[in-house]
Amino acid sequence: MPARTILIVEDDRRIAQNVSRSLREEGYLTEVAYEGYVGRQLAIENPIDLLLLDINLPGLNGYEVCRSVRAVKPELPIIMLTALGEIEDKVEGLDLGADDYVVKPFDLRELSARVGVWMRRTSQRHTSREEILQVADLVVNLSAKTVSRQNTQIDLTAREFMLLEYLLRNQGRVVSKMDLSEQVWGLNFDPGTNVVEVYINYLRRKIDRDFTPKLIHTRPGLGYVLRED
Repeated sequence: MPARTILIVEDDRRIAQNVSRSLREEGYLTEVAYEGYVGRQLAIENPIDLLLLDINLPGLNGYEVCRSVRAVKPELPIIMLTALGEIEDKVEGLDLGADDYVVKPFDLRELSARVGVWMRRTSQRHTSREEILQVADLVVNLSAKTVSRQNTQIDLTAREFMLLEYLLRNQGRVVSKMDLSEQVWGLNFDPGTNVVEVYINYLRRKIDRDFTPKLIHTRPGLGYVLRED
């Protein structure tokens, strides 16, 4: 797995450098910003995996940075580092979207443990999202290449699996025959061929015929949509 990147936004250069060095020793990549506006820009524009954020920052305080970043990156873990230990300060930070709160002075080992917890949580979320697709009781495991409905295993050919995966990734959205022809078969759409209809019928027989609710729906003149009615 590639090294995870942590952005540290902290105006105390000694603290920032100590935290950065400690996290690098743990195997993380780090970036450091000493001012709020710069920190916000780096957090929003750069691909980072976690944000360590002080509250009392020059230019733009940590609360405002947190609010701005959370609006753009709703799943990014944000841990606030601050000397403000009052419960009201913690509540305000959490209300604005922070995930965790570490009060200065802190032990670097504790901070590393907190970082590890949030990295594992986001890794699990991403793994789950990448490997499992589901609508109603239809479950597709992309890693194992398995399909089931109501706990009944369904055997699909490689092309049927690709077609179902594409429909699932676009569930609720009407996809045209042209989309399917290009994305599943890698072909320029030929209006004279019925290959898409044939494979849609194959899928229907396997995942819809013996089950309810029906999941694959035809939108005449537009295409197909996978959804639970």
